[in-house]
Amino acid sequence: MYEILLVIYLIVALALIGMVLIQQGKGADMGSSFGAGASATVFGSSGAGNFMTKTTTTLAAVFFVLSIVLGNLTAGQIKKTDEWSDLSTAPAAEVVEKIVPVVEDVPVSENKTSEVPN
Repeated sequence: MYEILLVIYLIVALALIGMVLIQQGKGADMGSSFGAGASATVFGSSGAGNFMTKTTTTLAAVFFVLSIVLGNLTAGQIKKTDEWSDLSTAPAAEVVEKIVPVVEDVPVSENKTSEVPN
């Protein structure tokens, strides 16, 4: 179910982006740039919403609802942890003895011409 909602979510997001990009802005008229059509309103004159604005509103509402639903589904999932996060339950490691070679005592040379102390 999560994967189906995720695919629907992506489709709605792409459709919402497309609907916003193909709409004409309210300031796109030549007369509105000089204050002819919408001088009394702050955001321009707006009548009843056409098909594109209603579709954009619906897609935005569906997008937000799907965002909340997917967020709740994700928050309820238990995160899978890897074996390195909790090492207390791991089996004991094998103890490997390291064999150190014994070095015989080397006599110090009697030549004291170097300035580096032995």
